[in-house]
Amino acid sequence: MSELHVGDVAPNFSSVDQDGQPVSLASLAGKVVVLYFYPKDDTPGCTKEACAFRDMQSVFADAGAVIYGVSRDSADAHQKFRAKYTLNFPLLVDEDSQICEAYGVLKEKNMFGKTSIGIERTTFVIDAAGKIAAVFPKVKVDGHADEVLAAVKAAQ
Repeated sequence: MSELHVGDVAPNFSSVDQDGQPVSLASLAGKVVVLYFYPKDDTPGCTKEACAFRDMQSVFADAGAVIYGVSRDSADAHQKFRAKYTLNFPLLVDEDSQICEAYGVLKEKNMFGKTSIGIERTTFVIDAAGKIAAVFPKVKVDGHADEVLAAVKAAQ
């Protein structure tokens, strides 16, 4: 998938959340959606990012936005992660990488001389019409939720 840009139609997706409930972008039509991709449940950076979104979830809701986290972890791993940190938004299961591929967030990573393909921490704000309103590639976790909130408000 080529890189997505502001103004592009957001790729539709169908998945399930941590509880097996179906979720698709089409089912969220008319809502502003924060779709954030993160590498792995219960790792330091991913936990910090998830907790920041958790702590601001009501502010996002007041701004008319819903938050969904996406990783390639299983529903079981997502359930444990949500319970451990009392996360108050759904985590989507993408074990087959379909959503990650559609959004172009799988990148080659090099850690300790070993190359692998993994999720590059990226957030998309999708407006109520289903278009990309903001893209945050290579996210730095500190202050990120505030940046996303500003983009949500601008997308109204």
